[in-house]
Amino acid sequence: MAGWNHTGVREFLLVGLTENPNLQIPLFVLFSLIYLITLTGNGGMIILIWFNAHLHTPMYFFLSNLSFCDICYSTVFAPKMLVNFLSIHKSSTFAGCLLQSFLFQLYGTTEGILLSMMAYDRYAAIASPLLYTVIMTQRVCIGMVLVSYSGGLINSLTHTIGLFKLDFCGPNIVNHYFCDIPPLLKLSCSDAHNNEMLVLIFTGVIGMLTLTTIVLSYIRIIIAIQRIRSAEGRRKAFSTCASHLTAVTLFYGSATFSYIQPSSQYSLDQEKVSAVFYTLVTPMLNPLIYSLRNKDVKDAAKRSIWGKGISA
Repeated sequence: MAGWNHTGVREFLLVGLTENPNLQIPLFVLFSLIYLITLTGNGGMIILIWFNAHLHTPMYFFLSNLSFCDICYSTVFAPKMLVNFLSIHKSSTFAGCLLQSFLFQLYGTTEGILLSMMAYDRYAAIASPLLYTVIMTQRVCIGMVLVSYSGGLINSLTHTIGLFKLDFCGPNIVNHYFCDIPPLLKLSCSDAHNNEMLVLIFTGVIGMLTLTTIVLSYIRIIIAIQRIRSAEGRRKAFSTCASHLTAVTLFYGSATFSYIQPSSQYSLDQEKVSAVFYTLVTPMLNPLIYSLRNKDVKDAAKRSIWGKGISA
């Protein structure tokens, strides 16, 4: 088909996180542990919310979707990464590489948008507590989650279709542990300027919209909290936002360091280190952040462990 890929490359070779052979086994053990904690923590959070009726609220509905997204997100990278730690030939087929890139963009964008939706949910709960159940109906919550996934799908499809239109006819060594867009664009033997502009535009627009939603929500939250007369009431209001703010800082901080920097200063080696945080570490930490700082979650976990108070 005219205008579509005519690549001679059948597979890509992944450099991985490091080329030091002495670090392969220790890193395999470390990231196996991280992935296991991610699956256990996020899976446990979903099960806990599902089987505890008093957690069937908008906040925990969003949190269960965040946990599901984190499981899918980390699974895009971890299994292949772990296999490559034990392999001499660290390769990925052309189709497999583009599929990984597609899923990375899908779940990464979805998580970013979902975090902004959760910020609006906290604003509605604190600024308008009496109207909260009217504002955040089940239909609205489902719609917000669908918008998150739709945004992720549009973003990932755009970049993946763009990659299919490029020619890959020479170098096939990807200086990364997964098939990210920037290192793939560097390997293309056709003009990738339009693809680079699309990455910049979509990342900028999505980042601006989501961060603006988060910032404006928290400005309104701070204003609302200042109107609360009791110190205990203000403390409780702040505590409901602390976990979300921590998750936002981890995700956006590491992702911003990777993508929002001048091309003259862009380093794939530095990007690989920061990518570990937003692809593997953040999904592991999210359930820990929300469980350790959330009394409802801790109480539900205690009841579940002791077999008391669980209701469908």
